[in-house]
Amino acid sequence: MMEQLLQQMKPITLAEMSGVKLMNRTDTKFVTTMPRLLSLLEMAQQDYYVQDIDGQRNMLYDTTYFDTYSYGMYQEHQHGHTGRQKIRFRTYVSSNLQFMEIKTKNNHGRTKKKRIEVTDMDLADQQKRDFIAERLHFDVDSLQPHMHNFFRRVTLVNNAKTERLTIDTQLQFNNLVSGKSKDMGPLVIVELKRDGQVFSPVLEMLRQLHIHAHGFSKYCMGAAMTNPQLPVNRFKDKLRDVEIILRKDNQ
Repeated sequence: MMEQLLQQMKPITLAEMSGVKLMNRTDTKFVTTMPRLLSLLEMAQQDYYVQDIDGQRNMLYDTTYFDTYSYGMYQEHQHGHTGRQKIRFRTYVSSNLQFMEIKTKNNHGRTKKKRIEVTDMDLADQQKRDFIAERLHFDVDSLQPHMHNFFRRVTLVNNAKTERLTIDTQLQFNNLVSGKSKDMGPLVIVELKRDGQVFSPVLEMLRQLHIHAHGFSKYCMGAAMTNPQLPVNRFKDKLRDVEIILRKDNQ
């Protein structure tokens, strides 16, 4: 059903996507489940393009998050610190491209992402070490892989080309420290990335479907769900909300 709905949408290429420059970007996440996503895709048919790469519209992403041995980045999020950071290696499976990315969230709620293309996750490589030293406030020698996840992503662009909408499904977490895994089943993460506060057609669709804004850090939520040794105080409400959303879907 989902693939059928995606095939009915107007395609947009990567080259055309490069023209969607969101200079004053705001990001808002929403959490829902597959049945409501199908309704959303039906409603969005006339107002959105779907990214198409060589005929593929639902891409597989493979991501590994690094953190310090003492979970410094997780702890920054757990305590709500401003200037908090994440470092990850993301592979776009369909194109076989891999990037090392560092994300920094400032005290205005804006997220800045810097990345370089890489071919492996070896932190002994000097180019990676220099990139990390310049941008990350944690020492490169304190880092180790903590969390691996993969999911499928659909990217929509509105007709006015003032926003992107990413839709993540089939999310799975594999904790590289605890050895525990978690399959999120029908959970769907939608993220709206738009140019400032310009009109967004999807917001009314989301409202009609009772899909509400809900923060969801894949690294932090995945770690909280798969490592019983970690504190989860700040994430308790979000973890409970996710359980409620999934439970409603099964009723």
